[in-house]
Amino acid sequence: MLNNDGPRSHVMNVLRVLAVAGAYFAAAKVGLRQELVGGQVTPLWPPTGIALACLLLMGVRFWPGITLGAFLVNLSIGPTLPAVVAISVGNTLAPVCAYLMLVRARFSIELDRLRDALALVFLGALMGMVISATVGSGALLLAGGLQSSDFWPTWSVWWAGDAMGVLVITPILLVLRTSRTPWDAHLSRWIEAIALAVGTLLVTLVATMSSINLLFLVFPFLIWAALRFQLAGATACALIVVTVAIVAAAQGSGPFAKHDLFLNMVTLQAFNGAASLTALLLAAIIAERNQAHDKLEQICTRLMEVADRVDRHRPADQQMPLQQAIVPGTVRHERHTG
Repeated sequence: MLNNDGPRSHVMNVLRVLAVAGAYFAAAKVGLRQELVGGQVTPLWPPTGIALACLLLMGVRFWPGITLGAFLVNLSIGPTLPAVVAISVGNTLAPVCAYLMLVRARFSIELDRLRDALALVFLGALMGMVISATVGSGALLLAGGLQSSDFWPTWSVWWAGDAMGVLVITPILLVLRTSRTPWDAHLSRWIEAIALAVGTLLVTLVATMSSINLLFLVFPFLIWAALRFQLAGATACALIVVTVAIVAAAQGSGPFAKHDLFLNMVTLQAFNGAASLTALLLAAIIAERNQAHDKLEQICTRLMEVADRVDRHRPADQQMPLQQAIVPGTVRHERHTG
């Protein structure tokens, strides 16, 4: 399945596969710290986001790294070897199918269009992750790791965890691919970024520790991040919000206290989904608007250049300076409308 253009290319591809497996394994160990069902089902599964990002950036031929990483993770926690194999297959098929659907939809990894954000949400996260949740929950049920009454709660947590991994982790990795530290940015820009990050963290901590439901307080910070820092700021703040909320839900604090697992999961995933969608979609809209503005400026500049060129080639007695031809009318219009 890998390129065999030469020994060097083969070695590099093998190393990339091992790197994908290592990243998947390390992210899984982090995600399992907040398991809620069966010792292996979590409300946020970062490996799925990493897997989809790797496929989008490197190509589908590196899927063996996902399978290897998933197998190593589940080997120590799976009930039986056949269940481990089945879960690993499901964990591989989900991001691969999500990748194929995104390619079919002409998804751009720049995430600078609203259609790309919507494709990532509905095709990559919501539809693609049905596969891993169904295969994984079914494998646990058949292996005796689940009671039949626990199938749908486990399925819902599995699906939501994988979907959140795509919504939260994949955009961050796609942003990191091209982001550069803006060392030349003005000091006020750095102060604003630090204030945004600290404010988002503090407000989320207060909202998740208070007995009063104050989770809505985080949304102004997500909007601020998207408006001022586009996708980079929005994804970073969304990660802060989602992580703090998951820790609070696992500890049963704040709005997640005194409720059963199902109610906490509904509250947590509804909040995390709304926060991630707000940040991602608004950032995509802002990026699309900025692109349209830049294109409009380029068109205006070219029109000015063409007009100047035409004006220079006209006879002297027929020339009319562009400012005299256009600006007075514009000024009169502005005065009339103002």
